[in-house]
Amino acid sequence: MVRSRRLALAALGLSLGIAPLLWQSAASQETASQALTILADVQQANAMTGVITARGNVQLRYPARQIQATAAQAQYFSREGRIVLSGNVYVLQEGNSLRADSITYLIQEAKFVALPAPSRQVESILMIPDDPNQQIIESVQP
Repeated sequence: MVRSRRLALAALGLSLGIAPLLWQSAASQETASQALTILADVQQANAMTGVITARGNVQLRYPARQIQATAAQAQYFSREGRIVLSGNVYVLQEGNSLRADSITYLIQEAKFVALPAPSRQVESILMIPDDPNQQIIESVQP
């Protein structure tokens, strides 16, 4: 039986000397909400390169940005501030979803870059308000 292992990258980052994602010195609740959590069958961390690799049934949770994802593999490049998900990737953020063979998330830019498998396409499902103008007006008013 394959068991998933939990790895909170913020905690691992401290033990590796890697700067944790968006670390804040505020209350522990705020720090916990900033954590990026990865569940996977196997995980490896390289202290020399700052790269963390997770393989098999990967689940990623990043509550600070309301991101949930699944993939066959995930790699966190701490020095570059990016996460590369590969193999049947599905990302869900605030009701919007993205499916692709490979998705790179640029953490500082909060930007996704998705690539399809050969002869396939990337699929995005975006939640659009019924009246976009009304949504803007409501969010601007105090």
